[in-house]
Amino acid sequence: FICNGCDYANQVREREGKRQHKCAFCRHPAPKSKEESVRNLMKRVEANDPAAMCHVGSLCFHDGDYSGAFEYWIRAAGLGDVGAHFELSCLYRDGKGVEKDRKKEVYHL
Repeated sequence: FICNGCDYANQVREREGKRQHKCAFCRHPAPKSKEESVRNLMKRVEANDPAAMCHVGSLCFHDGDYSGAFEYWIRAAGLGDVGAHFELSCLYRDGKGVEKDRKKEVYHL
């Protein structure tokens, strides 16, 4: 990870036209299409990046694929992603894609 100051300095240089916009994490050029963005995201998932898994879970959830969201969030939570734990808690609270379960809801909070 990089610090907020380094990220901010890169953003300033990009706005001034001194640098091409690149991902602060991997330093690759920013994707030019949604397909390229999803492809890059899936590469991060294959590399067991819990933040990427959590993000893909959110994409599945917003597409109405609750079981897909659950699968990505459970993997991300297993790798320690607190955002994924929160999302799992909400699934168990609302019973979307899983049975309502108060114990699991509280566990993932």
